[in-house]
Amino acid sequence: MFAQKKTSSDIRYLDVLVPRGLVTSGRNLLNAPVTSEGLCSLRMFLGDGIIRGFDKISYCSEKCFGLLLPRLVEPHAHIDKAFTWKDFPNLSGTYEGAMKANLEEHKNRNKSKVRSRAEKLLGLGLKNGIRAIRSHVDSFGLVGGQTWDVLLEIKSEWEQKIELQLVAMVPLEYWISNEGETLAKRVSKEGGLLGGVIGPPYKKKLLRESLLNVFSLANDLGCGIDFHIDESHLDPGGGLRELLYVLDRISMDVPITCSHLSSMSLLSHKNLCFFAERLAHYNVKVVALPLTNFWLISRYYMATPVKRPLAPINQLQKAGVTVGIGGDNVQDPWNPIGDFDPLSLIAASIPMAQVAPWQREGLSTFTTGAARIMDLEWDGSFQVGSPADFILLDADSWTSALSMSPDRKVMINGAWVE
Repeated sequence: MFAQKKTSSDIRYLDVLVPRGLVTSGRNLLNAPVTSEGLCSLRMFLGDGIIRGFDKISYCSEKCFGLLLPRLVEPHAHIDKAFTWKDFPNLSGTYEGAMKANLEEHKNRNKSKVRSRAEKLLGLGLKNGIRAIRSHVDSFGLVGGQTWDVLLEIKSEWEQKIELQLVAMVPLEYWISNEGETLAKRVSKEGGLLGGVIGPPYKKKLLRESLLNVFSLANDLGCGIDFHIDESHLDPGGGLRELLYVLDRISMDVPITCSHLSSMSLLSHKNLCFFAERLAHYNVKVVALPLTNFWLISRYYMATPVKRPLAPINQLQKAGVTVGIGGDNVQDPWNPIGDFDPLSLIAASIPMAQVAPWQREGLSTFTTGAARIMDLEWDGSFQVGSPADFILLDADSWTSALSMSPDRKVMINGAWVE
């Protein structure tokens, strides 16, 4: 199939299948035929690293068009601890076991190891077609500072290929300390975000004070926020309640993202819809993380869980909340598997989250929605003037693309990555 797609630097057009829902300009495409999976055959004209225009063309199986997607976005990763499972396994598969192994890894962490892991992950991301990554970073203490040193170097080194956003993850109470304020200023200066974990048991008074302090600090520094919140099956929505309680009492000037929100799905329909509308009101965005959630949460000894907590993606979208789906951990104590392949994540999300890429809302969780969560300059839609940053798959349908790992080629600024 790729024989017709020359690797020349002078690529004037591509004849491809694209998701019709991602094409947002081109009046001549209004009546273009669309397959049952929402794919449209078109000729995409390129020049100077951007899309110059479109023409609709008739689909013909003999032409063997490939499936073209924008380079995709990973809105939630942990590149500092990737590939540590081998040395620090969590054989119990529990949250507590993951935390214990994570702390042991910290005792053995150094700059060289962090660089090796991060570069390996970014290399996979580039090959697999990822253009932007938001990574949460264990940032507490001396080791945390050294980790930031390395990742900021890597961020600069990779900026022409992959955009890297970093979230400083520390205990919420840490942000009010002198050390926390110093870290926050560094994070803000480097374009990062403030983070932390909100989980059971919820000490309401302390949590509210901590949230108010973090929100005030973020406002003062103009720094975005991305929390791990309610990554549990216990006390459903407990952290979310406190988050909204504080948001009712402070005006926020920076973007807020809630990652996980797993236990929200265990709320009653009435409460779930109420909280979803409140999140939309405050423009809080959400990242669902099915892989790690399904592995860690609702574990009982010798019992298969019958409830699988996961952010209620469809209900949130219906309420007007921007939702993305992330891969989260890769071969570390929190998830023993993963290859940092966005196609694998899309495929897994079909049965896990009942999210289908041939539906506009489903596809948005990996494309436009994920891009908006990261506040990227390009949202991943195809229009005249958009970057010629693509993944070209040796597939003629979503089913063929996701049933196996197809051959793929990656284009950045109109040139194939060799």
